[in-house]
Amino acid sequence: MDIILVGLSHKTAPIEVREKLAVPETRLPDALARLLGYPGIREGLLLSTCNRVEVYAVVDQVEAGFLCVQEFLADTHLSLSSEQLTPHLYLFDGERAIAHLFRVAASLDSMIVGEPQILGQLKDAFEVSLSHKASGLILNKLIQKSISVAKLIRTETKIAENAVSISSAAVELAKMIFSDLAEKTVLLVGAGEMAQLAARHLLTHGVGHVRITTRDPANARRVAEEFHGVPVPFEEFRQDMAEADIVLCSTGATHYLIRKPEVEQAIRRRMNRPMFLIDISVPRNIDPAVKDIDNAFLFDIDDLQSRVDDNKEVRGREAVKAEGMIEEEVGGMVHWLKSLEVTPTIVSLRRQAEQIKGVEVEKALARLAHLPPHERNVIEALAAGIVNKLLHMPVVALKAEAQSANGAAFVEAVRRLYNLDSPDLAMKRNVGLGPQAVDSLISSDSLRDASDTGEALDDPASVSSQARIQAKRSQ
Repeated sequence: MDIILVGLSHKTAPIEVREKLAVPETRLPDALARLLGYPGIREGLLLSTCNRVEVYAVVDQVEAGFLCVQEFLADTHLSLSSEQLTPHLYLFDGERAIAHLFRVAASLDSMIVGEPQILGQLKDAFEVSLSHKASGLILNKLIQKSISVAKLIRTETKIAENAVSISSAAVELAKMIFSDLAEKTVLLVGAGEMAQLAARHLLTHGVGHVRITTRDPANARRVAEEFHGVPVPFEEFRQDMAEADIVLCSTGATHYLIRKPEVEQAIRRRMNRPMFLIDISVPRNIDPAVKDIDNAFLFDIDDLQSRVDDNKEVRGREAVKAEGMIEEEVGGMVHWLKSLEVTPTIVSLRRQAEQIKGVEVEKALARLAHLPPHERNVIEALAAGIVNKLLHMPVVALKAEAQSANGAAFVEAVRRLYNLDSPDLAMKRNVGLGPQAVDSLISSDSLRDASDTGEALDDPASVSSQARIQAKRSQ
């Protein structure tokens, strides 16, 4: 079985295409049921957000799986033909599919690198897939691993730090001027979309009071009600500035609304307490000479954009670190998947050996009915020891060769030599097992058998994460 991904995103498709493929949360169960109805698709997960629609699936055959998922997506919206859809799609399998998922979860593929929403959206998609039994052994492990990798990246890099929008940059600068925004007052001069967005960011970070002034009194009252603030008559806002710790100006005026003398007067009335002024108007509405006033901190749209650009550069450097971490984690996940390929064979081999042992021990003990219990136990232990030692080398070789190009040939050779069940039948007998249970199964099956050598099988997909965290703790 193989992992595949078929999808599109803001990087490959315009909004007109993405919105047609978007699947509302209420329709996800039906969509998953339809996806799993295609032949050869064993597991599935559908990630649908405003910026991407992606299908992750476990399939019997890669090419056939690609065709089925493309048909599934084309049928999602009947007005979108395959010819219209195909140019916007990306198709990945194996390592590339795993790496892409890890990048998505860590927000490296997002419109804004470092944004936190995508990880929550992935978790929600996973919950739906789990609750409707569309996700099984392999996708469970893959999604859980992608979530842990994303958390690790956010912990060990600064990819989610520093503002990368104008409104969040305003908040970042405000925190540099006022160590604590609690109970601070912001005065909005004008109530444009960007000004309101910045005000919401400030409120989210603790600003306690909002005062609003616009040329239209009705508009000022409406916005004040929305922000639980106080409307200020436009002709009085200059006198009102002394009450404001933060002045955010965004109007369509073509001249300066706030000049140097008016700010000087406000600072005097504030007893020289600092005032943070943000001018996001174009043309500017606050006289640049205000920057010369002690305790008045003026930033215009270019200052904020420069801050954003600097922060994006920092995030870009952190993204390079994150890519390296993802490459390492992908290797661990691939290692686990390859070891999983031998699990059905190990299960069948162990089951056959245990059945033979049980039958032969039972026959022997029937002839030795006079033996006391402790001597019967010795015979059972002897049989178990012989089975373990006989299985030890085949199991060790299977696990080792699973990582090589000849892994499939070794598996087939063992199955023929021992006349084992088909791999699919062996997996069906263990369909209820989760990733940890399979890891435990391989580990216990392999050593029990290797008890003399002291070998143990760790989960390769988690080794790199554990090593890094341990190293971090020891610093």
